[in-house]
Amino acid sequence: MDLAATFAVMELRLDEKTAIITGGSAGIGLAIAEEFVIAGANVMIVSRKADKCEAAAEYLTSLGGGHVDWRAHHAGGVDGGIEVMDATIERFGSIDILVNNAATNPHAGPIIDADASAFDKTYEVNLRGPLLWTQSAWRTWMKDNGGCVINIASVGAFKTSAALGLYSILKAALVQMTEQMAAELGPGVRVNSLAPSVVKTDFARLLWEGEAGDQFAQRMPLKRLGEPSDVGRAALFLAADAQWMTGNCIVLDGGSLVSFSS
Repeated sequence: MDLAATFAVMELRLDEKTAIITGGSAGIGLAIAEEFVIAGANVMIVSRKADKCEAAAEYLTSLGGGHVDWRAHHAGGVDGGIEVMDATIERFGSIDILVNNAATNPHAGPIIDADASAFDKTYEVNLRGPLLWTQSAWRTWMKDNGGCVINIASVGAFKTSAALGLYSILKAALVQMTEQMAAELGPGVRVNSLAPSVVKTDFARLLWEGEAGDQFAQRMPLKRLGEPSDVGRAALFLAADAQWMTGNCIVLDGGSLVSFSS
């Protein structure tokens, strides 16, 4: 058996597909963009800061594969990214994949102490944003042409947290919204979510840097924290290969949910 030929056949490809990735200039979003570009997709990365978008696009272009463009845009705004949708159609001709990755976490601690502004900001970016961007992608392209939506949730959606309760509540709502969207938008559009545990990104640095991260990793069956590439590869699977899968949430947590409590 020619194993090289076998694995070549198994390679996941996204040739002639176009993806929009919110929060695509760093961390998990950038890792997803890497996988998509290498697989041949055209990628529109979106982030609030133009300089970070431009640097990320330059890096992604250097990988070869699909073409890359960027727009500086707020994923939590009320416009649902319609300007980004229009720019993507003009640049690449389609919107086949939407990755709702942008997130924020302005409050750490018990939710009983969270103020209204922290709730509003978390809701706007982590829940309302994915809804409005999916609506825009649906109306602009996917309703008539089909597509795939991937929502980046969190393993926190399935447990309580002393520090990240507000963030986790909104991510739990995102998992539920994923199921609702999948029921509404089939058969043409598949909607799934990914729920990572602690991934070594700047966004989550306070959770993994130093001894606390090492101790947390040792409680996991797989004995390590997540890397952005772990989420990137899972997103590629959902976009390129999971053709009979919708309304599901893939947990990427090193086994943390099944870890022994003591």
